Amino acid sequence: MSLPNAQRLPGLLAAAITIASSSVHAAPNALRPDAVFLQLGDGNHTRTATVGVMWFLPWHADWAGGTLSSYVETSWGRWWIDEHGMSRSPWVSQLGVTPVLRWNLSQGTAPWFAELGIGANVLLPAFHDNDRRFGTAFNFGDHLAFGRVFGDRDELGLRVQHYSNGGIRQPNPGINFVQLRWVHRF
Repeated sequence: MSLPNAQRLPGLLAAAITIASSSVHAAPNALRPDAVFLQLGDGNHTRTATVGVMWFLPWHADWAGGTLSSYVETSWGRWWIDEHGMSRSPWVSQLGVTPVLRWNLSQGTAPWFAELGIGANVLLPAFHDNDRRFGTAFNFGDHLAFGRVFGDRDELGLRVQHYSNGGIRQPNPGINFVQLRWVHRF
């Protein structure tokens, strides 16, 4: 992967997770997140690294042999363009808020889950490379994911995520990512 200062990316992401998790314990109970996540993705000559926090909602319902539940996440990500071995700058920052619906197999007793969500995102500056340009900085981000919970605190998931402005303004090329996500619950 061709990335300016690529050797600094793991350190920056580790620092972001450390800051997020340390601020969690100082937050009032109503604002305290339930988990943090780190997500890395690739798609359409563009790569992404994202960190965020999650709040699990108290709602759940039995459905189709499993249990539906929900959470809300906030995320901060960085995108970089990798075309023909050349990275372009500046990086694009992605800020998002997404409500998510999760389905756990076997009334939540199995470690496997599937989820989908759609949320609001701001891309600053608006995404632009040689071939694509988003008509707005505001975009929707929707995803479909499958994953597995490990123990009481960790999970891994594979996500397919699509960003576009939903036709608010042209051009609206959209972009798709395949992402690997690690979640740590508190």
